[in-house]
Amino acid sequence: MMNTSSYPAYRSYKESCVGWISQIPAHWEIKNPKWLFSQRRERARKGELQLAATQKYGVIPQSDFMDFEGRRITQVFLDFDILKHVDAGDFVMSMRSFQGGLEYSEYTGCVSSAYVALNPGPRVYAPFFKYLLKSSRYIEALQATSNLVRDGQALRFENFTMVPLPVVPIEEQCAIAAFLDGKCGKIDEAVRIKEEQITLLRERRQILIQQAVTHGLNPSAPMKDSGIDWIGQIPAHWKVQRSKYVFTQRKELARKDDIQLSATQSYGVIPQDEFEELVGRRVVKIQTNLEKRKHVELDDFVISMRSFQGGLERAFATGCIRSSYVILQPLEPVNPDFFGYLFKSPRYIKALQATGSFIRDGQDLNFDNFSKVDLFLPPLDEQAAIAAHIKAGCEKIDNGIAIKEEQIAALKEYKTSLINAAVTGKIKVA
Repeated sequence: MMNTSSYPAYRSYKESCVGWISQIPAHWEIKNPKWLFSQRRERARKGELQLAATQKYGVIPQSDFMDFEGRRITQVFLDFDILKHVDAGDFVMSMRSFQGGLEYSEYTGCVSSAYVALNPGPRVYAPFFKYLLKSSRYIEALQATSNLVRDGQALRFENFTMVPLPVVPIEEQCAIAAFLDGKCGKIDEAVRIKEEQITLLRERRQILIQQAVTHGLNPSAPMKDSGIDWIGQIPAHWKVQRSKYVFTQRKELARKDDIQLSATQSYGVIPQDEFEELVGRRVVKIQTNLEKRKHVELDDFVISMRSFQGGLERAFATGCIRSSYVILQPLEPVNPDFFGYLFKSPRYIKALQATGSFIRDGQDLNFDNFSKVDLFLPPLDEQAAIAAHIKAGCEKIDNGIAIKEEQIAALKEYKTSLINAAVTGKIKVA
């Protein structure tokens, strides 16, 4: 069942006169949030547990958040009175509430003084309002309370009070929350399974590439030791060669009519205009000193700042690129598809990383690093056959991933619709 229209409605409805809610069951009411919540203004108590208000985990101890995310955040060790006290069962409005709704706290402790702590009254069943105050319809209404509020700026109690809330009998709140717990739990589990399947498909894709580029397509072919740690055994008729004898640096400066290119991990080296369309955002274009940039030819390879992390990028267009990048042009005929797969394979990237102990992500690799990683050369026709085999296999896997991603998107959309419908009374669940 993936459609909320499959659920029954209440017997009778009335107008709520509230845009984000529309009609409500006849026995529900609409009230100002002040009727349901009060603002907690108490200062933090000395030595209280410091809490982090997060969109992903709710309001949790800062120590838990640091463990989950693997990074440290600033903690207060003096002047506790600048923090706000929060009781277990409170809701918290944080800087991110404009984007993702309000957070529920299962802990007693303290939060940033920039946040708003909300103490629920007796007409509030917290599990119900956990869904309502993070529903997409409610978040849209909260965003509409001010055209000056932007993500990263604090919402105030006044913003909260500008969004009328439904008053629902406690027993119905309990039933709706229990219904959503059950349904959302099943949806989340289905999403988790599909995400695991995507992970396995991506691993299969990497194995396909790794196996084909290092061992070829003939499982019966005689093998030999390549003498290179990162490669291991290769077909006996393949050559092993120093990489600087296969590719050299292209040092030509940009030509007058060169278009500006972007070196990207996801799309390769492509025109900046094309990259902007793909990612939906603008990138900075150089307006002066274009002659200092480097010329790139179609099917060259580029060592960029991110190559240490994600391998070398193939050029899918002719143009120019920033002068700090290294451009590689082949010294002999090679199949660019084959080397496109090889240069982004995990084992090659790991070998590239091992060429310098001082290189870190975000710092430039250079031609010397590239030259330290020896390459192997199948015959040219075999390079083409291997690349075609990988392309066909990857297309099947990528199609499978795309189907799973569409299914996940549909499940998440259904979950959002289900929550919106249940908390506003559009469906009757008990």
